[in-house]
Amino acid sequence: MAMGVNTLAYFFKETARSLFRNTWLSLAATGTITVSLLILGASLLLVINTNRIALDLEQKLEIRVFLVPNLASNQVKQLEKRIYLVPGVARVSFVSKEKAMEDLRRGLGERKDILAGIKKNPLPDAFQVKMARSEQIANAAAQISSLPGVEQVRYGQGTVEKLLLVTRWMRIAGIIIIGALILAALFLISSIIRLSVFARRQEISIMKVLGATNWFIRTPFLLEGVTLGFLGSFVAVVILYFSYWSFVQQVSMFVPFVPLVADQRLLFNLFGGLVGLGLLVGMVGSFFSVRKYLKV
Repeated sequence: MAMGVNTLAYFFKETARSLFRNTWLSLAATGTITVSLLILGASLLLVINTNRIALDLEQKLEIRVFLVPNLASNQVKQLEKRIYLVPGVARVSFVSKEKAMEDLRRGLGERKDILAGIKKNPLPDAFQVKMARSEQIANAAAQISSLPGVEQVRYGQGTVEKLLLVTRWMRIAGIIIIGALILAALFLISSIIRLSVFARRQEISIMKVLGATNWFIRTPFLLEGVTLGFLGSFVAVVILYFSYWSFVQQVSMFVPFVPLVADQRLLFNLFGGLVGLGLLVGMVGSFFSVRKYLKV
């Protein structure tokens, strides 16, 4: 037990000694981790918010089904049932022409007087159809338009397809960018840690010759990598947290209709993941960097 405590104390002592003895390399490694995770974290937030905005736009997409005039109530109900049978339909809402006119007046606001001269309501009864998945809109609209009792179907044909194409490519680009940044962070951080190990290569060789095991030699370097990873990731997360919340507050003040991510649990998981990534990268970088000098 005493041996274990003494060994552990030695590991921590060596880790602290190495960090202070190689101050500039330690600062360089910490700074590299901080900058790398700042860029990665900012990119993740950008991708998450882009997906959120794209999803919000997709959720607002709907099919507007205009009915032929003077349909009986039983015909309207029958048509509603048939629309529900179309694959992918999630919700169907009936909008009477009176309700449509009321919504139009409300939407015009102070300019609603332009409707004062209209004696007869020219708007048709309609259904608002929501789909389970936005990519099903075009096929569903085609099927609904062929149903008896339907006069016209509108869903923003052309614009919807372009929007879905843009959001799909945005998601693909986000995944590629995040993957590239993670690889770049691993490369930069491991390179800095490799410099630290290289500066102590003679010390490692001497310890190896004296009979020290690989894990005995490697452990202080692993602790050093973990420490540098934690410090760098912690600084990055603190900067990201306060910068992002300031940005969210500014956006919500000037453009409140933009749905930025403000879920504390999601952000906590994201920032916790960045700290975990910093720890992992520091440990893995140290592990592979020191392995070369253990072959004596």
